[in-house]
Amino acid sequence: MTLIIVYSAYLVLMSLVTFFLFIKDKGMAKKNGNAVRVKEKTLLGCVAMGGAIGGFLGRIVAHHKTDKIYFSLTIYVSLLLQLAVLGCMIYFAVI
Repeated sequence: MTLIIVYSAYLVLMSLVTFFLFIKDKGMAKKNGNAVRVKEKTLLGCVAMGGAIGGFLGRIVAHHKTDKIYFSLTIYVSLLLQLAVLGCMIYFAVI
């Protein structure tokens, strides 16, 4: 049960970090073209490392990177995998 709590807390933390990175990058993109932006590799890495929910919500709230198919694919696949791992952990903890 402790592992489920730790993994859930990790997902929440990574999602918060990823969400704010998406918001920050959108703000920098709107500010001017010369601003130092968050790299796409960083955004996608945070999504893949546990921040899929934050990336999903960040795209919706900031309307950022919504036309990039590889962002959608990475976010959806990561979201499914992260939720599947959490679901399996809960399932096997109940048995």
